[in-house]
Amino acid sequence: MASRSVSGLCTFTLILDPMLFLRPNFRIGTLLALLVMATGLAWAAPRTETGIYYRPSDEALPADDYRHEQCQLDLYIPESESGFATVIWLHGGGLTGGKRYFPDLKGQGLALAAVGYRLSPRAELPAFLEDTAAATAWVLDHIAEYGGDPDKVFIAGHSAGGYLAAMIGMDPRWLAPYGYAPNDLAGIIPVSGQMSTHFRVKKLRGDEGPEFRVVVDEYAPMTYASKDLPPVCLILGDRKIEYRNRVEENDLFATSLRNLGHPQVEFYEMGGLNHGTVLKGAWILIPDFIKRTVKQREQPSSPKAQ
Repeated sequence: MASRSVSGLCTFTLILDPMLFLRPNFRIGTLLALLVMATGLAWAAPRTETGIYYRPSDEALPADDYRHEQCQLDLYIPESESGFATVIWLHGGGLTGGKRYFPDLKGQGLALAAVGYRLSPRAELPAFLEDTAAATAWVLDHIAEYGGDPDKVFIAGHSAGGYLAAMIGMDPRWLAPYGYAPNDLAGIIPVSGQMSTHFRVKKLRGDEGPEFRVVVDEYAPMTYASKDLPPVCLILGDRKIEYRNRVEENDLFATSLRNLGHPQVEFYEMGGLNHGTVLKGAWILIPDFIKRTVKQREQPSSPKAQ
């Protein structure tokens, strides 16, 4: 039995006077127009669908299977005309904790996909990367069915989720099994994400050095710096009170992208905000970044507009 639930739909009754059909000037087109208008109103309100298995086969697994438990997403569809942008949101928690939740971006005309993924130590490397790639592919495959534009899908996340967003949006091996590449995404928005190899990934790979010793290997977003990546927006708190190394790593990464010739790199260090409260600033910056990026992509000179 499917575990999806849907909320937010409008329900109403269209009442017609039977004498309407007997009037000389009645046209069947009038009735059709009323029905179309009613259908549009029914779907105009924001709605939420929860418990979507982004790997359909996971739904058939036993209820106590970890993939059955974790590998789901929730989808928020805005009150908007078709063609809206979508934000895939990945929660933080050091790759060992946390739960999926919607970012505070409702009411902005954006669809939101809150993704759950397997965590260490119950899952081994690279389960969390494989899961977020599968969820991203699901959104790219299906968002048009909900009225969204698959060319306007952004991947974002906070802390460990920002790291995952960067890896899926930059390292092509994760989306390749689904027939996608990083440039099928409209943009990458890590919020206080680690740009070197994540400290938990280092441990899983046998590294016994201190947490803040920087390692840049195949599991580091920095490794995949390129002028050809999608637009990038890096959002950080104040380096005086942020997670150590985090602002400096992102600053270096932004500088590297610019020096490589990347045309759209935005870097924000938000004074007075720490690793947690940086999200308050992110909720302001993300919608504007998306609007600018979508507008630029729709210009005649943009490859996606051709």
